[in-house]
Amino acid sequence: MGCIQSLRNTGVAYNVDNSPTGAANGDEGSVKKRRVLPPVPPEEDKRIVRALYDFMGMNADDLPFKKGDRLALDNDNDNSDKGDWLLATHVKTRKKGYIPSNYVCNDDNSIESQDWWYDYNRRESDGMLMRVGLKKGTFLVRYATDRLSHVLSVRDEDEEGEPCNKHYRIKKMDNGGCYISPKRTFNSMMELIENYQSNSDGLCCLLTDPCPKDRPACLPFRQLEVKRSAIKLEKKVGAGYFGEVWKGQFRNVITVAVKTLKTGTMSSESFLEEAKVMHRLFHRRLVNLLAVCSDSDPLLIVTEFMPNGSLLHYLRSEEGKRLQLSAIIDMASQIAEGMAFLEEKNFIHRDLRADNILVGENLEVKVADFGLARLIEDDDVYSASENTKFPIKWTAPEAGLYRKFSIKSDVWSFGILLYELITFGRQLYIGMNGNEVLNRVDKGYRLPKPKTNEMSLECPQVYYDIMLSCWKRQPSDRPTFQYLFDVFSDYDNSTENGYQDPATAIR
Repeated sequence: MGCIQSLRNTGVAYNVDNSPTGAANGDEGSVKKRRVLPPVPPEEDKRIVRALYDFMGMNADDLPFKKGDRLALDNDNDNSDKGDWLLATHVKTRKKGYIPSNYVCNDDNSIESQDWWYDYNRRESDGMLMRVGLKKGTFLVRYATDRLSHVLSVRDEDEEGEPCNKHYRIKKMDNGGCYISPKRTFNSMMELIENYQSNSDGLCCLLTDPCPKDRPACLPFRQLEVKRSAIKLEKKVGAGYFGEVWKGQFRNVITVAVKTLKTGTMSSESFLEEAKVMHRLFHRRLVNLLAVCSDSDPLLIVTEFMPNGSLLHYLRSEEGKRLQLSAIIDMASQIAEGMAFLEEKNFIHRDLRADNILVGENLEVKVADFGLARLIEDDDVYSASENTKFPIKWTAPEAGLYRKFSIKSDVWSFGILLYELITFGRQLYIGMNGNEVLNRVDKGYRLPKPKTNEMSLECPQVYYDIMLSCWKRQPSDRPTFQYLFDVFSDYDNSTENGYQDPATAIR
């Protein structure tokens, strides 16, 4: 580089045979032809990103890094077929490899690149700040509900010393500045935060530390098929009609869940076809398929690990029965968000119920088993024909009677799931078998509003009205999942004057 730099700076003249000219070359008149090469072009600008978390790497071509490291993205990423994995070079070590895109952010002074920035709504932000162990003054900045302005959310304490949250709208100025109180204005958001970290200046308390971020879910592996030797089974955590579920390790780097499918459950060709679709469906509210092993039996499905198991089991546990309505609403919001993503992708779940929702840390829930439901047979399902089986108590009448599945039949199932949530997993349609349920529902019967007792929370009328809207006879009259997510993510405001039926609402 030193030589290149010196030549670039001096513009040394060259003969056509590339020998530098000058007095040492002999008589100047003997030079037949010479030219001055143009300056060496500067290296092409590359986008620099900063690591938000440590990444150990799982494959030989991965690029490990530590939080705070700077990485230069390769310019060919736009043409890559590696999905959300980016080819990058470590700025310091100059090593090159693949990095997960959700582990990095732009290395600039934008708001989105700051440790205190969260792309969360108010309900999610409240949940983050109320976690056990956080101290007074923990804070984050997020979009306001209208996404046209920002909000500073701060953990505080009430008069009895119990944690609570305060929210301050950050207003914009025409010159690019911002303020919370017009008595004190700032040139930038960073300047505003730095000020309130050293002086409460009218806020509820001094800002202390940014709210710690959860490590994001692992991206689906770049290659769908992985070697069986890379997976280590550690502990069996469940079993069902499809086989067993194990907690395991992938290359001793990442904790995963491994489903072993019983021999004969499905053909390897059908399995791979479905797995390819699921592998492309990555979302924070879905239990993401990471990889598969299909070279021999048993077929293995590798997914992210959710430590608290199925939502149905969790709701029926002592811990689950202590949940308050706010937590139930938050779970409904998360599930609706995941289903809204599938809705957008024109993907049908077919088996949406509490037993197919998994629970992680801090009451995080994710939709699981999407796509596999139409391939795996279950003994405890209603058989509409020789080839189609499904759980009738969660199934819309048009699907149960005529096998007409759509995203709207998933919406019906979501209404049943809302019933499971508010009743802590109470049994459905007590005293009725599948055929009776199907016949009565077809004639207009709906699950009644749950009664309040030790086995159920008080069910607000607006909550029950949402359930009823999911059980409309005509599929087209049922709400979209996007609408349901909008309602539950801003539940207090959305239901302040009662729930508005989506059939009459502007969607």
